[in-house]
Amino acid sequence: MTATSLDQSVLDELREIAARYPEPRSGLLPMLHLVQSVEGRVTPEGIQACADILDLSAAEVSGVATFYTMYKRKPVGDYLVGVCTNTLCAVMGGDAIFERLKDHLDVGNDETTADGKVTLEHVECNAACDYAPVMMVNWEFMDNMTPTSAVQLVDDLREGKEVTSTRGPRICTWREAERVLAGFPDGRVDEGPSAGEPSLVGLAIARERGWTAPDTDSSGAADGAPAEADDRVASQAAVEESDDSTETAADKDDAK
Repeated sequence: MTATSLDQSVLDELREIAARYPEPRSGLLPMLHLVQSVEGRVTPEGIQACADILDLSAAEVSGVATFYTMYKRKPVGDYLVGVCTNTLCAVMGGDAIFERLKDHLDVGNDETTADGKVTLEHVECNAACDYAPVMMVNWEFMDNMTPTSAVQLVDDLREGKEVTSTRGPRICTWREAERVLAGFPDGRVDEGPSAGEPSLVGLAIARERGWTAPDTDSSGAADGAPAEADDRVASQAAVEESDDSTETAADKDDAK
């Protein structure tokens, strides 16, 4: 086993995570989040510790750590600020927000401010298109942003002011968020709304009109589905049989 800079309490928690799973290597993702919560990034020492505990090679662990964008190989600031620049958010102003923040913070993509407070990155779709343009701070949503509100947001974060997610809890530091992703609750799961009004419009309409999901039979299929499926199969079989008969007759004519 290779020596590591991680102290014994962290190693114990890494083993605790691995023990949650019937197959210990399944715990690698949360284990890497725990490493980030302690080291501020995925370090060579953290990779080796995970490898030793899971009986993997350092190369196998490193392969996972470099595949997923949530794992960082460079130090991250107190607040990881992501701006969605995918199609809808970009059209709605995401590109303008990102450019404004780069200029305001004097950083490029995946770079950290000189004071170590903010790391800025552009991110792919956050599945919140009904709130475009969307930003995230330490994986928490900030909805319906503008260049002006984005600048105010990062300024508040750098000044240590309390900031609350649009649909979630008060913003904590990135390392604190990483510990939560490692599976160690911070007691703030019930802070803030879990869904906003635009996301619930379809549910409200369904309730107003009395729409419900189809009943299912014991197999889990919707009522009527098996019979319809049988009809489709029978029809397809009849078509194929007819095609075969036609081809056979044509073949006989050719043989003559």
